[in-house]
Amino acid sequence: MSPHADAVATMTAWRPNDPAQESLRQAYIGFLLARPDSCLRSCEAGHITASALVFDSYGERVLLTLHPRVGRWLQLGGHCEPSDRTLAGAALREATEESGIPGLRIDPVPLHVDVHPITCSLGLPTRHFDVRFAVRAPEGAQPVRSAESLDLRWWPVDSLPDGGVEIDPILAVLR
Repeated sequence: MSPHADAVATMTAWRPNDPAQESLRQAYIGFLLARPDSCLRSCEAGHITASALVFDSYGERVLLTLHPRVGRWLQLGGHCEPSDRTLAGAALREATEESGIPGLRIDPVPLHVDVHPITCSLGLPTRHFDVRFAVRAPEGAQPVRSAESLDLRWWPVDSLPDGGVEIDPILAVLR
């Protein structure tokens, strides 16, 4: 399966409880059906990205990266690669690469979606149609910062850094 075919199937099957998330889900499906290249970073209109909210084994902390281009604390994740077969697989690959943590476990059902403007590797203003997944780290996992991050650290879910990822709407889905 290709990331595009999986993205269509994943977004078609997903049924969020939140009306705003349902509206975005429908917009994602329209975008995916209109753009066969929507999972490629070369798609200038915007492209699907896959993110991972990496929680510790107890679900009390979330692993965030200080993103060098954005300058904010964000969840792990990024662009789909030609070798990725699924969106969840792309999110898990990115989380493993960026965290250095082996043995991460991903829930293949999306947790949340978000569309945000960004100037990414194309060097042009575009949009990321981000699909976010919940990931659990093994007990005692110690992250190792990669070259893709200025910093990497665990944050209590109830005490996240100012100006970082808006996690409250995402956590509300988990409760």
